[in-house]
Amino acid sequence: MNIVTARLIFFPIFFALLMVAMTVHEFAHGWVAYRLGDTTAKYSGRLTLNPFAHIDLYWTLLLPLLFFVSSGFFIAAAKPVPINYRVLKNPKKDIVWIGASGPLANFICAAILGFLIRLIPFNLALASLIGNLIYINVVLGVFNLIPIPPLDGSRVLMGMLPDNLSARYAKLEPYGFLIILFLFLFGNFARFLFPTILTITYLLGGAPL
Repeated sequence: MNIVTARLIFFPIFFALLMVAMTVHEFAHGWVAYRLGDTTAKYSGRLTLNPFAHIDLYWTLLLPLLFFVSSGFFIAAAKPVPINYRVLKNPKKDIVWIGASGPLANFICAAILGFLIRLIPFNLALASLIGNLIYINVVLGVFNLIPIPPLDGSRVLMGMLPDNLSARYAKLEPYGFLIILFLFLFGNFARFLFPTILTITYLLGGAPL
């Protein structure tokens, strides 16, 4: 069995774990926005732990499949949770909390799973699944903190920048994913990202795919 075939066989398991982590991430965005006064996610059907509500055909399925099969790594995104910043109580501050909530939820999820995997003697297969779910949560958390629009790290940074700089910075958003793809394909960006991901994963008791 060659490596591409092996990855194709494993992808459905990977995708299921990815959807768990992404659902936690997107729900956190919607829940924090709701708590801060924006009901858009709730009335758009996105304030839910139903993973199908967060799937985008291209970004959630096709792009991860392409990257995973070709390289063993993945870039993926769920359907963005709609946020109406005009109704937030304090938009400048609230955008920081909304942006940070997704990655923070992934790290909390990974930490809880890491605690359980140390506490409970799971069988090898289940322990492997949990370990990989820890890894995927950490990848999503770290990746989304990159300060390139539209990733969550950019929302945090926008909330901290002066208004004039924040507005200029936001103009990068239409080109954000192209910048990210370029950095990964030609800038050897993963070389700088992976040490952080692997360190956090091992500290939490997870295992890379």
